[in-house]
Amino acid sequence: MATLARTSTLEPIWEKVEAGERLDFEDGLALLETDDLLGLGELADRARRQRGGTDEVYFVQNLYLNQTNVCRVKCKFCAFAATQKQEQAYTISTEELVEDAVRQRELTGFTEIHIVNGENPHVDFEFYVDAVRSLKRALPDVHLKMYTASEIHHMTVLSGLTHEEVLRELQAAGLGSLPGGGAEVFADRVRKLIAPGKEHPDYWFRTHDAAHRLGMPTHCTMLYGHVETYEERVDHLLRLRAQQDETGGFLAFIPLAFHPENTVFERRGWRHTTGSDDLKMLAVSRLLLDNIANIKAYWIMMGMPLAAVALHFGANDVQGTVVREQIFHAAGAVTETEQKIEQLVRFVRDAGRIPVQRDTLYQEIRRW
Repeated sequence: MATLARTSTLEPIWEKVEAGERLDFEDGLALLETDDLLGLGELADRARRQRGGTDEVYFVQNLYLNQTNVCRVKCKFCAFAATQKQEQAYTISTEELVEDAVRQRELTGFTEIHIVNGENPHVDFEFYVDAVRSLKRALPDVHLKMYTASEIHHMTVLSGLTHEEVLRELQAAGLGSLPGGGAEVFADRVRKLIAPGKEHPDYWFRTHDAAHRLGMPTHCTMLYGHVETYEERVDHLLRLRAQQDETGGFLAFIPLAFHPENTVFERRGWRHTTGSDDLKMLAVSRLLLDNIANIKAYWIMMGMPLAAVALHFGANDVQGTVVREQIFHAAGAVTETEQKIEQLVRFVRDAGRIPVQRDTLYQEIRRW
């Protein structure tokens, strides 16, 4: 199989990977521009194995909750957010949130709660602290992965505290880690086009840097397939790599394909990314992000069949059971809103890999 990649336009990069050399900006562009999809997948899988990867593929049993969809920003790519006056707007009390989580735990036994919200201007900082504290009190053995960097920045505005002070209070209340949302694409040009009301991307890095220095792991993402160029994608990945060099706190990277339904982009004729686009993005992420161990194929966005193929393009994680995901389904995702453990196990096995149920911190719970 190696001869396939060596005879393609990828040969110079193949040589760098085999030599353990770090890929640069021009390499990233060449990878995104190649037509040799199979060679790219082979190269990404080779890089993954060369860096210590095995046949193990991870997933977590988790519950997705959203306490409020009220948001001050209204990003152009978002179909989830609402203003307080809109009919679909909601803000759930902490008591309701905890009751729901406890009830779901009895049904599924999840080990992680994943919560992201709109940036609600009608609540105060205590709203967030109370949610974390109450969930931790009710479910002490469940890991709380809550609040994007944008939400943390919003909390600094509400409270007058610094990013580090906000994170310290949330950590003391029981917050375990941060999801990677809010990154979108870091390029200023893109940000102004798709999220003109959002804070500067530097605040995303400021938040994650502060979390890492407090010993709180985080995740990182990129929302691709809208107005960004290949150059801007590569720049985004290299900025994440530089941050990981600095603090080492990213647990995983998740490339997120843009879904245009129910957004302004749908009216402009935008289409979903193709399967080959998604596989290429996963492979390039694996190759450039040489210091982030885990690359997720997010089945909610691409479906399990393609996610299984992605396991041969550098991915080693299929996220999790993801009970009740709402944000990407609001933007037109047509996948199921939940996968049972046995379904995940079957897909991973059929892809020729070893299924491993993990906790949020990648500690093994069970393998098949």
